[in-house]
Amino acid sequence: MKILLVGYFNETAKTKIVRCFPKDWDIVIVPPGKEMLHHMEDCQVLIPEHVKVDSSLLSMAKNLKLVQTGAGFDNIDIDACTQFGVWAANSAGVNAQAVAEHVMALILSYYKNIPFLDSFMKNKINEDELAYTSSELAGKTIGIIGLGAIGKKVAKFCQVFDMNVLSYVRNPVVQSDSFIKIVDLDTLLSASDIISVHIPLNQQTKQLINKSTFKKMKDSALFINTARGGIVNEKDLIDALKNNNIAGACLDVFESEPLSLDSELRELDNVILTPHTAGMPDSRKFHKKRYDFFVNNIKRVENGKEPESKLNQLL
Repeated sequence: MKILLVGYFNETAKTKIVRCFPKDWDIVIVPPGKEMLHHMEDCQVLIPEHVKVDSSLLSMAKNLKLVQTGAGFDNIDIDACTQFGVWAANSAGVNAQAVAEHVMALILSYYKNIPFLDSFMKNKINEDELAYTSSELAGKTIGIIGLGAIGKKVAKFCQVFDMNVLSYVRNPVVQSDSFIKIVDLDTLLSASDIISVHIPLNQQTKQLINKSTFKKMKDSALFINTARGGIVNEKDLIDALKNNNIAGACLDVFESEPLSLDSELRELDNVILTPHTAGMPDSRKFHKKRYDFFVNNIKRVENGKEPESKLNQLL
């Protein structure tokens, strides 16, 4: 069984990843490029990051049985996989706990001024000169865009902090807990103190959050994105932050990754940034639960079964 992982991984991550798979499997980890194309010819499973899986790529993979992704699958042409007789599956919900915890860490860091206070202490400034503002979470309203596994987990965490929870869902039949109030998007934007994005990136959600959207938010609002960078128009976000249309942002994902070293987001005091690590609690580019899921799914396909969390249906 040959497994091809395509992405940018350091040596530490590679070692951890390989250890998750059975020893008799051939695990190949390469960046996008010519070497990837060479291995596409005889791999049975493709785990792609930072590469588009389309008809052109699939046509090279004569032995491919499964394209397996993490939670997001915006880089996968699902119809093309079906046409080539290849299963496509993600790992929905596997990283829900990790991402939801990360969201709460960002919220607390922002409202408790943790980055500022940490810097203050380490710079050994006289505490008589300390001046800052802070806030409690109790009574604040969070608006959660998307109510999948991650969104629901975030909602439950916020309930514990005595926060009010609103949610906007594209599918009105989505079941929610009684403490979550389902509202339309405009109501969520105008009524929320915190807005957190938890939807996939697709044609319907691309740049859903833009100049018009930010104008509907409170000028005291905190915007959080741990989903996909393409859901947000980054230039409009920067303008909203610089013009005080919103108070701040906490971001784990960006339109282009890794985030450019000269991005204005790195210079703004009202922004907290993390490098797309919300779903990777075990270390940079690694989450054991994810790879345990991958191994189980690969074994299912190898044994002639349908993969869990399938994205297409083969005849």
